[in-house]
Amino acid sequence: MQDALLALTKYWTERGCMVVQPFNTEVGAGTLNPATILRVLGPEPWRVAYVEPSVRPDDARYGENPNRLQTHTQFQVVLKPDPGNPQELFLSSLEALGIDIDAHDVRFVEDNWANPATGSWGLGWEVWLDGLEITQFTYFQQAGGMTLDPVSVEITYGIERIMMALQGVSHFKDIAYAPGISYGEAFGQAEYEMSRYYLDDADVDSQKRLFEEYANEARRMLDLRLPVPAHVNVLRCSHTFNVLDSRGAVSTTERAKAFGRMRTLAREVAQLWAERRTELEHPLGIASLPDAVPAPAEFPVMSGTRQLLFEIGTEEMPPSEVTKTAAAVKAALTEKLAATRLGHGEVTTYATPRRVVAFVAAVQASEPDAEKVSRGPKKAAAFDAEGNLTKAAAGFARGQKVEPSELHDLVVDGVEYVAVTKPDPGRGAAEVLSGVLAEIVSGLRSDKNMRWNDAKLSFTRPVRWLVAVLGDQVVPVSVSSLSAGRTTRVLRTAAQPTVEIASAEGYLDLLRIHGIEADPAKRRQRIVEASELLARDVNGSIDFDAESALLDQIVNLIEEPTPILGNFSADYLDLPAEILTTVMRKHQRYLPVRGASGELLPHFVAVANGSVNEATVRNGNEGVLRARYEDAAFFWRADLQSTPEAMKQNLEKLAFEERLGSMAQRARRIGAVALSLASAVELSGDDLVALQRAAELAKFDLGSQMVVELTSLAGTMAREYARRSGETEAVAQALYDMELPRSAGDPVPSTVPGALLALADRFDLLAGLFAIGAKPTGSSDPFALRRAAAGVVAILREHPSLRAITLSTGLAAAAAEIEAQGIEVSAPVLADAADFTIRRYEQQLTDRGDDHLQVAAVLPLAEAPATADETLAELQRQVQSDGFADLVAVLQRARRIVPADAVAQYDSTKLTEPAEVALHEAVQKVGTAPTALADFVTATQPLVAPITTFFEEILVMAEDPDLRAARLGLLATIRDLAAPVLDWQALGTSLTKEN
Repeated sequence: MQDALLALTKYWTERGCMVVQPFNTEVGAGTLNPATILRVLGPEPWRVAYVEPSVRPDDARYGENPNRLQTHTQFQVVLKPDPGNPQELFLSSLEALGIDIDAHDVRFVEDNWANPATGSWGLGWEVWLDGLEITQFTYFQQAGGMTLDPVSVEITYGIERIMMALQGVSHFKDIAYAPGISYGEAFGQAEYEMSRYYLDDADVDSQKRLFEEYANEARRMLDLRLPVPAHVNVLRCSHTFNVLDSRGAVSTTERAKAFGRMRTLAREVAQLWAERRTELEHPLGIASLPDAVPAPAEFPVMSGTRQLLFEIGTEEMPPSEVTKTAAAVKAALTEKLAATRLGHGEVTTYATPRRVVAFVAAVQASEPDAEKVSRGPKKAAAFDAEGNLTKAAAGFARGQKVEPSELHDLVVDGVEYVAVTKPDPGRGAAEVLSGVLAEIVSGLRSDKNMRWNDAKLSFTRPVRWLVAVLGDQVVPVSVSSLSAGRTTRVLRTAAQPTVEIASAEGYLDLLRIHGIEADPAKRRQRIVEASELLARDVNGSIDFDAESALLDQIVNLIEEPTPILGNFSADYLDLPAEILTTVMRKHQRYLPVRGASGELLPHFVAVANGSVNEATVRNGNEGVLRARYEDAAFFWRADLQSTPEAMKQNLEKLAFEERLGSMAQRARRIGAVALSLASAVELSGDDLVALQRAAELAKFDLGSQMVVELTSLAGTMAREYARRSGETEAVAQALYDMELPRSAGDPVPSTVPGALLALADRFDLLAGLFAIGAKPTGSSDPFALRRAAAGVVAILREHPSLRAITLSTGLAAAAAEIEAQGIEVSAPVLADAADFTIRRYEQQLTDRGDDHLQVAAVLPLAEAPATADETLAELQRQVQSDGFADLVAVLQRARRIVPADAVAQYDSTKLTEPAEVALHEAVQKVGTAPTALADFVTATQPLVAPITTFFEEILVMAEDPDLRAARLGLLATIRDLAAPVLDWQALGTSLTKEN
C-alpha cells in the first residue's frame, strides 16, 4: 500500500501538483483539509496532491467489518482550474498504480456531492473498478456558500478499497501495507481501540465541553480575522460532534443547533479567507481559462442535398439526463430550423453517456431567395398635409438605406403604413446551420447544471468536443472555447481514442466498428438478448418487465454493452430476497437472475462497458457483491437481536426537520392522524385493531441498522421484522403498505389499515412542510412533496371506500397534530397544500391522455379523487349521448348571464310571461337535483327546452328592478342546482350535437 501512495505522489507531482502533508487535526475527508476547502476559493491557480487519514467515528466497527474503518486513507488531488482533460489524467493515474484499464471495467457513475455544513457542493461521479467504488471525482461548484470561479476538480482515491481490489483480499486487515507487514498488523490495534473510544468510552460531558470551547475559539479567531486557526477550530468542532453522535449523545434539537452553528462558522471562515487572499493581492496569481474561439468567417458551399451530423461530446452524463438531452436537442433543432428557410428532412437524435447525436436528413444546399418587408410609420404620420415626406418617414428610409421613392403602402389589420421591400438572398446551408448549432450548445440545460473550464457554458457535465459535418464537409461552429470539426472520440481504452469522420452518412457504422452503439434501443436489445442467454446457462431467466427501470439506467451508463454472468454464495439466499435485489439494483446495477417460479437464484448479470477481461471483471463484481452481502448479513443479524419497540426508540436520534422535530415525533403524528382518519371512515373490527397496533409501531424500521444503510428497504424490513417479532400478518402488512406507493406507477396499499397509515404519512409531510414554508420551488423538491401528493391521490383513487377522507379532511387532521407541537398551520397554508395535491391529480389524468377540458370540469370534485374519477368516467359516457350537449349549453348560458353575487332566491309572482312561468314550474318539479352526474342529467333533461325558450323570448335584464331580480334569481337557482356536479363552464364549446 505504501508503494501505491508513493506511485500516486510521483504521478501527480510530475503533472504539476505540489505535495502537502496530512492535516494535523482530525478531518472526515481530505476535502476539509485547508489545502482543498480553502484553496478552491478565489481566482488563484492551485494544484496539490496529498495523503489524508480520514476519521469518521460513526464508521467504527472494532476492526471487524471488512470494509468499514474509523480511520481510512484517502489520496486527495485538487486541480484548479479544471485542466480540460481531468478524466484522462485520472485514468493514467490508475495505470501508474498497476491497474490494467483495458482488462478492467472502469466506469464513471453519477454521484453528486454536497456538504451543507460548509455550504459546499459539486457534481461528478463515483469511479467504479469492476463494480467497486474506488474514487470520488467532483467538479467543485461552491464552497463556504461562495460560487467558485474558476471551478476546481477534486479527485479523492479510496486507498484501502483500491488495494483490496489490486491484492485480491477480502478484508482490510489483509492488505499488504509494506514488505512483510499487513495493514492489520500495523494498524489493527489502533482501529480497535479508537472504535472502543468512539463507540463506548468517550466521555460525553468532556466532548460537549470541548465542542463549546472549540466553537467559541473559532468565533474569537474570526473576530481577529484569522481564517486558518478559525478553520482548525471548526474542524475540531466537527470531529467532537461526530464523537458525540457515535456515542448516541446528540438529540434532534442539539443536532440542528450544532449543524447550524458549524455551518455559520464554516461560511464565515470561507468568506474571510477569500477576503484575506484579496488583501494579499493573490500571491499565486490569477488562473487563466481557455480563450473563446473566433466566430466563423467563411462557410463551405454545398450542392445537392446531404445529411447533417451533429455530435455534442460530453463527459459521462447522469443516466436520467441522457434520454432527456436527446429529446431536448431534437426539439430545439426542429424549432430553430423551422425559423429558417432551409429545406430539410427528418430530424433524428441518439444518445450515449458521452455523446448526443443529431441527424438532419436531406438538407438543401441553401435557403431560397426571398423578399423582406420592413414596416415603417403609419401612413398618416409619414406625410404632412401637403403630401410631403415627414422626418419620421425620411428617417425610416435612411435607416433602410433606400430612396424615399422606394417606399410603398402596406395595410396591416386595416391600418395603412409605409414600408420597404428588399431582396433577402438565401444563405448557404453551412452558414445557417453554424448559427443554429451554436445556439443549441449554448442553450443546453439539465435538472442540475454545473460549470467547468469554459466560462460561458453550463450543463449537466462538461462538453468537451463538437462534430458538425454536412455530407463530407465540416460545418464551422464556434461556441465559447469550442469549435466543431470532424474528429470524434471513441472508448477511452481504445488504441486510438479519437477517429476522423469522413462523412455524416457513415458515422453510425464508424462508431460500431469501434464498439460503440449510439442507438439506445439497439443497446437495450443487445443487453436483453445477451443477458437472456447467460441466464439460460444457469437455468434461469431475467424479468425484464420488472427490471425495466434498472435496464433504462444500464442502457444509459454504457456505450458498448458487455453482459457478464456473476455468481454469489447460495448461503446469502437465507436473507430476505428484497435485501439481495435492493443491493443488486440500487448499489450495483446488476440484473437479478430468477428460477422458473420467480425465486432468486445465486447469479446476476453485470453489464460492463467495452471489451474487457471477463474473468477479471466477473471476479471483481463478485467480490463487491460478496462484501455488500456480508454487510447486509451483519445488519440483519444485529437487527434480529432487537425488537420493533427498541428500534422505534432509536427514532429519537433521527432528525426529520429542525422545526418539525425528530423522526420519533413525526412517527407519533402519523399514528395519531391515521387513527383520526379511521374515525372519519368508521373503521372497526380487525382492521381497527391492526391499525391501532401498526400506528404504535409506525416507522420503527427507520431505527434498524438495515434501513439506515439501505433506506429504500423502509417498509419491507418493517414487515419482515414485525413478522419475526410475533406481530399479526395484518399489522406487518400495514407497516409495509404505509410506504406505498414509492413512486409513480407503483402499487398502492393493499389493505385499509395500510392505506390509512400511508395517507397519514403523506398528509403529515404536506401539512408540516407547507406550514414551515418548505414547499417545492421549480425543480427543487428536497422532501419529495410532489411524490407525496401524488401518493395521496393514487391511494384515494384506488380505495373508493375511503372517499369520506377528502384532501381537506386529511390535511386538517395532520395540521391538528402539528399545531400541538406549537407550529401554526394557517387556513391559507392548508388550501395551498390541497391545491398542490389537486394539481398532481390533474397531472395524472392528463398523463393518461384524458381530454383536458373534461379533466378541468371534474377538478372541483378532486377533493375526493375517487368521486372525481367516477364523474369523469360518467362524463366520458355522457358526451357520447344524445341531448347532453344541449344540457351543457343551456347550463353554461345560465351561468354566464348571472352575476357571481346573484342569490338563488326569487319572487315567483313577478314571473308572468308564459316562457318564464314554464321554466319556473320545470325548476320546481326538479326540486333538489342529485349531484351524481348520471342522475343529474336524467333529472334535469326536462329543463333544456324551457331554458332554451326562456332565452329566446325573455329579456332577462328587464328595466323593472323587481322583475329583473326575479328572472336573475330563477337563473341563479338553475346555476346553483348544477354547481355541485361539474364545472360546466370548463367544458367550453367542445361539445356539439354530433358528440
